[in-house]
Amino acid sequence: MAELGLVGKSGRRSVPATTVTDPAAVAAPELPGRDFSRGAPNKVWVTDITYLPTSHGWCYLAAIVDWPSRLVVGWAIADHMRTDLCIEALNDARSRRKPGPGLIHHSDRGSQYTSYDYRKALTDSHLVASMSRKGNCWDNAVAESFWATVKRELINDMKWESKEELEAALFEYIEIYYNRKRVHSSLDYMTPQEYDDSYQETAEAA
Repeated sequence: MAELGLVGKSGRRSVPATTVTDPAAVAAPELPGRDFSRGAPNKVWVTDITYLPTSHGWCYLAAIVDWPSRLVVGWAIADHMRTDLCIEALNDARSRRKPGPGLIHHSDRGSQYTSYDYRKALTDSHLVASMSRKGNCWDNAVAESFWATVKRELINDMKWESKEELEAALFEYIEIYYNRKRVHSSLDYMTPQEYDDSYQETAEAA
């Protein structure tokens, strides 16, 4: 094959690694303890990065999800997965939700989240860093479940031509459908926004 200039056709598409650890970084402890029970919104946020294909190359989506309500509180998309992408998603969540001090911010051990800039952004916002244990994807199961849902219901059935086209579709999916129309069995068949609103109304009435 080499003499004829032939190469084998791979059965798998090369995909980027979104979780690249920094061996010199010190990870934060895992705080939620896989407690997936429902509770007050704005107490625990989970975050992660995933890759999405377009005809012009990979795009990267960072999202922050409120643990109890499954509400996507912040997100950002870019053609890179540098720390800036994650900080943009964090800033989006902070501006929308204005969390109080002590909120637990849970992520994996990717270099973006262990970086000085990201940890400083958490400290400046009075958020408490939490990270999955090494090799333990189940510690971030809420974020992983969201990725699986997005890819199954939106991404996998379409060919996306550009970042702009993908971003517009994600906005409609996340902001209009997922947060406000898609019911969750784990929320007694409420939508994330309904759960969030219901909890706030109950708290105000108490």
